[in-house]
This record gives sequence, C-alpha cells and structure tokens, in this order.
Amino acid sequence: MTPSLFEQAVQDHYDVVYRFAFGLAKREAEACDLTQQTFYLLAAKGGQLRDLSKLKSWLMTTCYREFLKHVRHAQSFPHCELADVEDQLPQLTLDAARQMDGDAVMREAQTIDELYRVPLLLFYLQQHSYKEIAEVLEVPVGTVMSRLARGKEMLKERLRSKVPKETGAWPATEADAELKSRKSL
Repeated sequence: MTPSLFEQAVQDHYDVVYRFAFGLAKREAEACDLTQQTFYLLAAKGGQLRDLSKLKSWLMTTCYREFLKHVRHAQSFPHCELADVEDQLPQLTLDAARQMDGDAVMREAQTIDELYRVPLLLFYLQQHSYKEIAEVLEVPVGTVMSRLARGKEMLKERLRSKVPKETGAWPATEADAELKSRKSL
C-alpha cells in the first residue's frame, strides 16, 4: 500500500473504525489503542489487500480481532493496582537474601517461560530501558512492563520454594500458622 493510499484510507475510515472500536471497548483509551493498532496493521499488511473495495470490511474485521485478542489477554492476565495488593506481597528478610546467590537466581530464571525470561534478562542483566526492550521484542512498552512484573513474580515463587521455611524469609501462609498453633496445643 502506497503512503498516499494509506493516508486516504485513514482520512476515509478513521472515524468509522474509532466508533466501532469505542462500541466494542466502551472506553476511550482502549478505543484509541484498537484504532491505532488497526491502522498499524493496515500500514504493515495493507499491501496484501488485493481488492481495495473491501478495505472497510478488512479494517472492521481487523479491529474486531484485535479487540478479541485484547479481551483474551485481559482474561488471562488480569490487571491489579499495586496499591491494592501491596499488603499481600512477601517480604524477603536479609538472612534469606544472603542465603541466595546469583547462580541460584540464574538457574531459577532459566526455568521461567521465555516470554517473561527475556525481558527480565534484558532489564536486569543487560540493563536495557523499557523502551529499548520494547524495540528489541517489537512489543509496546506497557507489555514489557507487564512481562517484567509477571516474570519477577514467577521468579520469586520459584525462589520462595527453595528457601527453608525456618529462616522466616517469607511470610507464613494461613495453613502454616494454623499448623503451628495446633502443634503448640
């Protein structure tokens, strides 16, 4: 698709695609993101479109598919505000931190799914910025931030399972507290 055809497509169909996206997402920010992604895909793949009379239909279908992809992602990875769950986050004691060495952390990091491991390694070992990681992985910065957060949580969970409970490194679960109280009876 030539730049002039792309510009004409944006002028002719932007409002219609945006209104459709807004109707799907029901939020302005998401509608803007869906519209932008739809036109990004047109710019990237528009050359494959053989019949320009079907452009509007292609745009609507693409917008709808992007919306479904977003919904599936949101269901798989629900968004939580950090302030809402901060009290549930484990605290690592100094003694437990001293027990862990870099090799152990790296071994556990290798067990994490590549989708989350790569951003972790780029951020912590290569010291890339969010923007640089986004460029390397060809994903939005927000996705990098999400993957880093999830990757860190996966790594913490794996490391938590390696720390002996008697160090008190991680807060005891309710089940551990109940078991302790029964033993004292």
